Amino acid sequence: MSDKLTTVMWFDGAAEEAARFYAEIFPDSAVGEIHYAPSDFPSGKRGDAITVEFTVLGRRFSGLNGGPMFTPNESVSFMVVTEDQAETDRYWDAIIGNGGQESACGWCKDRWGYSWQITPRTMLDALSAGGDEARRAFEVMMTMTKLDVAAIDAARQGS
Repeated sequence: MSDKLTTVMWFDGAAEEAARFYAEIFPDSAVGEIHYAPSDFPSGKRGDAITVEFTVLGRRFSGLNGGPMFTPNESVSFMVVTEDQAETDRYWDAIIGNGGQESACGWCKDRWGYSWQITPRTMLDALSAGGDEARRAFEVMMTMTKLDVAAIDAARQGS
């Protein structure tokens, strides 16, 4: 794993909790080092966790307990490509079932406000195919919250 690029996610004191949640639901994920503040800081005290190193699906992240000044928004999201409905359901249900929110077209937010796109590979394949297949799959996707693999596959085939 490269140490050249790490995505830093800003939290209001919940970086460790979030890292542990992500590590529980996604494969190839783990919580690494937790660094503690050597002195008081604007949103915490000496000894509080200040950063938490973790991986999600093999990608490196750092959770920063920076306080309430900044909050996540939909301009950045994490797309998780799934292979079937069971995997789609597992991730979607874990995020929504732990204080998250449903949105449209396979998007949801976790309890910390981060946006996730839980996207079955068949949807990406349909878009790559282009033409009527892409249009049909796109139109059916636009009616969904959690994506339905069978419905997308049926649309791809024109049924």
